[in-house]
Amino acid sequence: MTVTLADVAARARVSPATVSRVLNGNYPVAASTRERVLRAVDDLDYVLNGPASSLAAATSDLVGILVNDIADPFFGIMAGAAQTEIGGQEGSGRAGGEKLAVVCNTGGSPERELTYLTLLQRQRAAAVVLTGGALEDPDHIAAMAAKLAKLADAGTRVVLCGRPPLPGSEAIVAALTFDNRGGGRRLTEHLLALGHRRIGYVAGPPERTTTRHRLEGHRAALAAAEIDEDQSHVTVHGPYARRSGYDATLELLRRDPDLTAIVAANDTVALGACAALRDQGLRIPEDISVAGFDDLPFSVDAVPALTTVRLPLYEAGARAGRLAMGNEAPPPGGIATIGAELMARASTAPPRKG
Repeated sequence: MTVTLADVAARARVSPATVSRVLNGNYPVAASTRERVLRAVDDLDYVLNGPASSLAAATSDLVGILVNDIADPFFGIMAGAAQTEIGGQEGSGRAGGEKLAVVCNTGGSPERELTYLTLLQRQRAAAVVLTGGALEDPDHIAAMAAKLAKLADAGTRVVLCGRPPLPGSEAIVAALTFDNRGGGRRLTEHLLALGHRRIGYVAGPPERTTTRHRLEGHRAALAAAEIDEDQSHVTVHGPYARRSGYDATLELLRRDPDLTAIVAANDTVALGACAALRDQGLRIPEDISVAGFDDLPFSVDAVPALTTVRLPLYEAGARAGRLAMGNEAPPPGGIATIGAELMARASTAPPRKG
């Protein structure tokens, strides 16, 4: 049942005129009253009427692209590619079938992620693209599934890019998932083939799907080689940040000074690991090998060039943009797994003998 402005007024114990004043922002309202109205809006999931031009249509010309951190090339590349496809043909000089793509930076906050989706719902967004791994929290998963279902019911096309589908979420047009497990396994198999047996792992935040899947691939390779991994000894978790890679590497070396290789959660973390090793007087790869993940643009220019796993970030983002615009047919079953390719470079080599 559609929630009306009168429903919000009743919930907030104010007049409909007061609700209108709060939402339009054109009349002073006491802070306590404003907070009560906004809480009622959130509780009832009230959707504002869009601009007059969109009243006759189910959706507006707005498309939201949600990212954890736009400064991170992993998200910036996908968002930029999606925005290019959403923006329509360049150089036309006039509005036609184009949409306005807005990048929403969540900072990794689950609350902010839900808030942006609510704001996009109120603006009757034509589509929403969610990028990157998901938070593995049952309450947040349930809240996300409910929110995306409401968006879809209102005509918003929902596309996941680099994120696994939500359980039981039929509202999603398509989920483009990266083969993080396969990539993680191939990366560790490469190190094992070089002769490494003492491998440290700098993992991402434990509550993220990307972290779990990449670590599962790493551990599957170790298990297949019958290497007994002491998880508490050679795995350290932290943010997907350079500083995390630096600090975690020092901790790994403290736990096991005889490590011959370090696998990092992503390329940015790997740069931090390399800096820590250099500061300890260790050479890469002569003394210790380092590998990353994602094949971000700077990885090939690192010294030495970084062994990593290439994810086709631009291609995935562009495809997500086309799916969001309805310019490409969804994959069978709505889910497509995008492959990960090992890029063996100079930062990995056989371990030093003796």
